[in-house]
Amino acid sequence: MTDLIPVLRRHGWLSSPQRDFFDRFFGDLELPSLFTEEARFAPAFDVSETDNEIIVKADLPGMEEKNIDISLSDGLLTIKGEKRQEKEEDNEVYHTVERRYGAFTRTMHLPADVDANKVDATYKDGVLKVTLAKSETSKPKKIEIKSA
Repeated sequence: MTDLIPVLRRHGWLSSPQRDFFDRFFGDLELPSLFTEEARFAPAFDVSETDNEIIVKADLPGMEEKNIDISLSDGLLTIKGEKRQEKEEDNEVYHTVERRYGAFTRTMHLPADVDANKVDATYKDGVLKVTLAKSETSKPKKIEIKSA
């Protein structure tokens, strides 16, 4: 049994007992921090559903419509875009830069079948709203009970 101790130490499993399985798992992943230069522009999305449609809203402040691309294929909605950084003035010195820029892609599986010919997208005040009409087969149907 004591033969395993050098192996465990060599792999670091005994050298830091305060680290548990989850710390080791997430420590090995290279995830960007929200407060470093590695952080990327990642807009927030809301997906809601009514009896007749699915509504997707995305916060895309500071973006231009021409930099947003929306596609629908096989029940997957893909929204791509790029938020470009403004040109800096030669005499301008930044003390803090917290706004994020860059390209993003979000693909989401829609919760119901939609009619690809009945999709509407609007962009106002930095919010993209995509309204997708449900197909007739995915709409709820009321079934009446007949007395026997």
